[in-house]
Amino acid sequence: MTISPISTDLLTKTSDVSSATKSVSSGIEDVGNSFETILSSLNESQENADSLVNQLALGDNVDLHTVMIGLEENDINFKVAMSIRDKLVSAYQQIMQMQV
Repeated sequence: MTISPISTDLLTKTSDVSSATKSVSSGIEDVGNSFETILSSLNESQENADSLVNQLALGDNVDLHTVMIGLEENDINFKVAMSIRDKLVSAYQQIMQMQV
């Protein structure tokens, strides 16, 4: 009976799995960074809208149209952020339901 040598194909497949794992983890970090950027943008939009409302309430020289545009901009940004959050939660739930 002859003994066949260990093939190097198994070693390359193992490295492919580790590189795939690295790419998945970097993809997760990218999604996290993107969502963090969206949230910081939403925060800036909220602060801008609050500032405009405060200026209007204090009687400063600010146009009512500018205040309304700022509020609507903030509302749209908030809805987009909530939509993205809902999609991320949905994707997470689908992943958790997958059978391995």
